[in-house]
Amino acid sequence: MVDKSEKFRWLVRLGFAARGVVYILIGYLFLSTTGQSQADDGARGAFDYLQDIPFGTPILYLCALGLLGYALYRLSSPLFDIEHYGSDKKGIAHRVGHGASGIAHLVLAYTAFQFAQGNKQSSGGTSGAEEATGTVLSMGFGPAIIGIVGLGFLIAGLMQGKKAITGDFMNRIAGRAPDFTKYLGHAGYAARAVVFVVIGWSLMQSAWFDSSSQVKSLGAAVASLRDDGVWFTLVAIGLLLFGVFSLVMARYRTVPDLGPDGLKPAYRL
Repeated sequence: MVDKSEKFRWLVRLGFAARGVVYILIGYLFLSTTGQSQADDGARGAFDYLQDIPFGTPILYLCALGLLGYALYRLSSPLFDIEHYGSDKKGIAHRVGHGASGIAHLVLAYTAFQFAQGNKQSSGGTSGAEEATGTVLSMGFGPAIIGIVGLGFLIAGLMQGKKAITGDFMNRIAGRAPDFTKYLGHAGYAARAVVFVVIGWSLMQSAWFDSSSQVKSLGAAVASLRDDGVWFTLVAIGLLLFGVFSLVMARYRTVPDLGPDGLKPAYRL
């Protein structure tokens, strides 16, 4: 009989796999000659692509379930400190970042579910990021809030860059993982660092100019590099490799046990 902790681990691993599928498709679409318009929509473009291929609907349902599991996993960090980061400044920063990631993946899970239901949601004009930013900017302290979020993305970009350089992401991956895992992680985190910095800078500009037109989603951030030639290609390849890295993590990432009461975690390799 499978206990709650085992079910939790399987759901988290499905989440890493779903994240991998999304990133692989985004990278692939940017590198293809026919899918770049879909790629500009980021994750929604990837879901749109899945909607039109054989067996795309069950894959979308699995992605929705996996992304929901990944979101709950990330949200458990600020709530229960499931990754044991602690309550010092550095630990709180990690946990707050995981909480933001959890909320973002909840939105992705809902979007994947909507596509699985047959609802086309690719942005044909104003992106969801622009709409959300515009709503916040209309509030009294909206520009300050967007500026803080932008600063958060810039900091996250620097942290992703640090991971790309140090390779400390391997600390939470089982030692039996394939040797090439580290190289996938280096490339993937470097690409994400670039994308996060572009997104963060776009949010800072939006706050400064009190306009949502500057804000960029993941897809738009990569698309903005298209005129830079080799940088655009390298980032697209890096995102694809991060997707492959996520698939490897789905198998070899160390995932905490829930513990007897469902709250106190304990690592098991």
